[in-house]
Amino acid sequence: MTLTELLALLDAGESVTGGSPGHAVMHETSQTALRIAGELNTGYHEPSEVREILGRLIGTPVDETVTLFPPFTADFGRNISLGKRVFINSGCRFQDQGGIAIGDDCLIGHNVVIATLQHDIHPGRRADLIPSAVVIERNVWLGANVTVLPGVTIGEDSVIGAGSVVTKNIPARTIAVGSPARVVRTIDE
Repeated sequence: MTLTELLALLDAGESVTGGSPGHAVMHETSQTALRIAGELNTGYHEPSEVREILGRLIGTPVDETVTLFPPFTADFGRNISLGKRVFINSGCRFQDQGGIAIGDDCLIGHNVVIATLQHDIHPGRRADLIPSAVVIERNVWLGANVTVLPGVTIGEDSVIGAGSVVTKNIPARTIAVGSPARVVRTIDE
C-alpha cells in the first residue's frame, strides 16, 4: 500500500487493521514525522525556517502568514491542512491520521491536543484504528490545553475555553467551555 492509498482510506473514514499493510505504511510515515519534528524542536529556527520544516512535515508548502512556536509534534504529519494567518502556540500535539483542517485566521493556544484516531473497543480488535477528521473552521480560537476529539467540527468564529475537552460539534459564533465542552453563550455581531 502506498501513502496516497492510505490517505484515501483514512479520509474515507475506513478502519486500519492492526498489522495490515496500511498500518505498516502509517507506522513508516509516523517515523518520518518524528524525525522532522525532532529537527523542528531542536534549537532555534527563524520563522521562515520553521515554516519550511513544517511544510516538510505536512507535505505541502505553508503560507508565509502562518506562525508556529515550537515545540510541536504530529503523529503522522501528512494529513494536516492549514489556512492563512494561522497561529499555533508552543506545545501542541496533533494526531492527524484521520485529517485535521484548520481554517484561515485561527488561534491555537498552548498545549492544544487534536486527536483524529480511536482504537476499536472490542478487545480482539483493539489494535485497529478508526479515523475521524477534525475541522476547525475560520477564525476559531482554541484556548490553552484544549483537547479536540475525533470527528469534531468547530464552527467559524467560535472560542473554546482553556482546558476544555471538545467531544461534539460546536456551532459557529459560540463560546464553549468545560469537559465535555458545552456552549455557554453566543457571540453577537
